[in-house]
Amino acid sequence: MQTREVDAAAVQALLAAAVAAPSIHNTQPWRFRLHPDSRSIEVRLDQERALPRTDPERRAQCLSVGAAVFNLRVAAAHLGWNPVVRLLPAVDDPDVLATVQLTVGAVADGQPFPAGLYEAVERRHTSRMPFTGRPVPEPIVTEMISSARAEGAHLDVPDIMGTRRLLRLTEAAEARNAGHPGRTAETRACVTAPGADTSYGIPITALGPRDASGRMPVRDFTGELSAPRLPALRFERHAQVALLWTARDRQEDWLRAGQALQRVLLTATRRGVRTSMLHQAMEWPDLRAAMAGPGQRRCCPQLLIRFGYGPDGGRTPRASAGPGPRSR
Repeated sequence: MQTREVDAAAVQALLAAAVAAPSIHNTQPWRFRLHPDSRSIEVRLDQERALPRTDPERRAQCLSVGAAVFNLRVAAAHLGWNPVVRLLPAVDDPDVLATVQLTVGAVADGQPFPAGLYEAVERRHTSRMPFTGRPVPEPIVTEMISSARAEGAHLDVPDIMGTRRLLRLTEAAEARNAGHPGRTAETRACVTAPGADTSYGIPITALGPRDASGRMPVRDFTGELSAPRLPALRFERHAQVALLWTARDRQEDWLRAGQALQRVLLTATRRGVRTSMLHQAMEWPDLRAAMAGPGQRRCCPQLLIRFGYGPDGGRTPRASAGPGPRSR
């Protein structure tokens, strides 16, 4: 589809792509405002979607908003525009995290998006299920690394020993979360019952099983709740993970990391690779710092991504981007 008019159909397509982005606990902490005269979309932080215990600095919120900005860029390019992004454009309004202006002309950096990236927006889902253990080929991993670099971030794929270290830190964070009543209550509040009339949160049907072998520290959203859950299954013996990081740790870097995250996830999706996010260690300052590894002073970890081959992830709801409900 190619268009140069910002009509209702184009706005619907742009916002539908934006809200398909992943967000911390599916809180969708974004709001959008169209400025027709300048043909720009203002992306705002939704203060009401905060997780004060899990994300007190709103870093994860900024990652989520950055992912939505990247989807806006992909959809705009698909519709025939060159999207020009400004991060933190309003000094007097800190809730405005970005603007995406729809301009006409050649792509500014000479790097058009790869074919199939827009279609991957619809197909990308977080998969909390066990993967097969079949290694993702090196060319695809290299493409994922290059995707992060194209957005000003870094993606490190460690060896077996490095992977075990990162998973141990994630496991330690998961144990801390489980022992923190305030955090467990906040997490449980994001879980919704089947058929619940809500556009936010994670349905129980989209949660994954526990790892019967105890090797994979998946997040326990339900805790001791008497909620139906899948029986424990054995996860892949040798997980593949990637650490997304930036050289600095400002709000602008979080937004860039969110765009890098989404570009990596869409790159994986178009190659048939499933992904899920392991964010627990990023929620504790000491464990987050340890994720960087010894001597890595300029590495600011943002997220740990698990990737591999396996079943598609369950859909989670989305707030409407126009008439009618949407889910991703």
